[in-house]
Amino acid sequence: MYANDGFRELDRQECLALLVTVPVGRIVYTRQALPAVLPVTFRLDRDGAVVVRTSASSELAIAIDGAVVAFEADEVDAVAHSGWSVVAMGLATVVTDAVEHARLLRTGPRSWAPAPQEVFVRIAQELVTGRELVGGRTLYGVHPPS
Repeated sequence: MYANDGFRELDRQECLALLVTVPVGRIVYTRQALPAVLPVTFRLDRDGAVVVRTSASSELAIAIDGAVVAFEADEVDAVAHSGWSVVAMGLATVVTDAVEHARLLRTGPRSWAPAPQEVFVRIAQELVTGRELVGGRTLYGVHPPS
């Protein structure tokens, strides 16, 4: 982090605490050798992994199973010029264990667009980074418009 840039680096525990406060994030993955980003509902699992629920036949489930992906969630206050962003990177895998799938049906994320056959995708958090904008435009005496 550069000195006086208005951002504060977040540690892993702060990142995880912030992730549980929002219901939607974005998965960044590769689609036809190009970067792709999709918004998804998610929930943190008991081991800290990001869990996404999607259609079993979706492009997303097929494309990310066994791939390293990035997951990003944030919250921004445009009026106060403040907010935070957390990025988790790791291996994504479709949950195939029947007991684990049944548990996630009870405790996992709910789909906003239910499908006849759904799967859960687990993203292991191998690297988690985050930053928070502190002070916003008021940091250097410049105040946001009223």
